[in-house]
Amino acid sequence: MIQYEGTLYRPPSEADSLILQATIGCSYNRCTFCAMYRDKRFRVRPLDELRAEIAWAREQVGEDVAKVFLADGDALIAKTDFLEALCEELNAAFPHLRRISCYASPQSLQVRSVEDMARLRAAGLTQYYLGIESGDDQALEWLEKGVDADEMIRVAKKAHEAGVRLSTMILLGAGGRARSLEHARHSARVVNAIQPRFVSTLVMTPVEGTPLFDEDLAGRFDHLEPIELARELREFVAALELDGSIFRSNHASNYLALAGTFPKDKPRLVASLDRVLASPEAAPFRAEWMRGL
Repeated sequence: MIQYEGTLYRPPSEADSLILQATIGCSYNRCTFCAMYRDKRFRVRPLDELRAEIAWAREQVGEDVAKVFLADGDALIAKTDFLEALCEELNAAFPHLRRISCYASPQSLQVRSVEDMARLRAAGLTQYYLGIESGDDQALEWLEKGVDADEMIRVAKKAHEAGVRLSTMILLGAGGRARSLEHARHSARVVNAIQPRFVSTLVMTPVEGTPLFDEDLAGRFDHLEPIELARELREFVAALELDGSIFRSNHASNYLALAGTFPKDKPRLVASLDRVLASPEAAPFRAEWMRGL
């Protein structure tokens, strides 16, 4: 059977995917806001173990698996030969497989060549989830992402050059109250430069066991009010210049759930946010009990 170590995490869009824990933990694991892998030692799992789990999954659910997500937090950091062999095993077991995806840290994109990513795309690894978090260098330094905005753009463009689809995330509130507008505008600049297939927003939330949580306990973290986050989101959306990108703010951490495709739906999204800012008392903000990570 499939053996999962520790808590398992996946993007919301991978809800109906087969999840295979190709790596344990995250090779970087220093982001101040992230608690997902702090209790795990990073390592790549043996291919023979994964072959056995793929065979078990084939026996249990048949050949009609359409999507596979490679956990944990940084599977792309594994060697190209390993990932290619793993994709070949998955394609052999599931002939109707349409997509293999994984999280990709900026650090893993730094070490992967365009040629290696193209090789893996040909083997079926066609989508990466990249947490940009912010395009503001001060926010990125505070979050300890390990790269600045220009480096984030550079490494993401490598994936584009390899023909890989990118699904990117921005953390609303990552700049705090003082840099809210800079965070929104600079994040839009980075996203515009990358032109990802998918763009989503989450709200930065202190989680126990992280430096951000400690900052919150010490009173040094700004909990932006829903209307402040709406203003930041409006600034971000208004500055986006995208061609064929899908936008979502429907993650459970968001106060406002919005969806659209750029550029077609940009005027509607901006108008919706303008209405919220003009009449916050009538805004469809999620109640706190409905929010989560």
